[in-house]
Amino acid sequence: MSSAVLKSPPAKRSFREQMHQAREDAIIQAVNRLLAEKGFDAMTVDEVAAEVGIAKASLYKHFSSKEDLAAAAMVKVMLRAVAFLDSLDTSERPIDLLKAVARWTMEVQLAGEMPSLPSENSALRGALMVNTAYMDGLMQVSDRLGAWIEAAQADGSLNRNLPPIAVLYTLYARACDPVLGFLRASGTHSDSEIIDMVMTSCFEGLNAR
Repeated sequence: MSSAVLKSPPAKRSFREQMHQAREDAIIQAVNRLLAEKGFDAMTVDEVAAEVGIAKASLYKHFSSKEDLAAAAMVKVMLRAVAFLDSLDTSERPIDLLKAVARWTMEVQLAGEMPSLPSENSALRGALMVNTAYMDGLMQVSDRLGAWIEAAQADGSLNRNLPPIAVLYTLYARACDPVLGFLRASGTHSDSEIIDMVMTSCFEGLNAR
């Protein structure tokens, strides 16, 4: 007889629990879109409720405040970023991994799925600083990117004179780069062309070769 311990299958969630989760997911998706379009300060709880098609009172059964709403959306994006990093082939050159992250970030932004980062004095920033899930995800992403930045500087593919933290923040800035929207509004370039142009300016600079 096998000595392996048989594990019970996970308990199936009730229909009510499934509906609750589905509504919560819809709320977070709506918040994500509104944060991407308008930013935290301009977004209102009424707009979120209207977009999901529920009463404001029903929304508060899931999230207690505007800050909680936005923090949940930011956590979702952070987890998505961690999953993307997990999908990368780490045998690739560090510079290519960094480029893949920058490209992915801009693709998500152009798809309208990247919430605007909170300002220094934003109430959302304060809520995120005490959100364990968000901070854990941020540290995971920062640690991995930081290691790739240092490796790319060591092999000469990134400027060694730049502090790694400056490079890291430059990459994070691609998540809210207004240049993408400006170029798209011009109507003269496709999204892939826009990303290629910003990638060139970010990694190769603006100097003529």
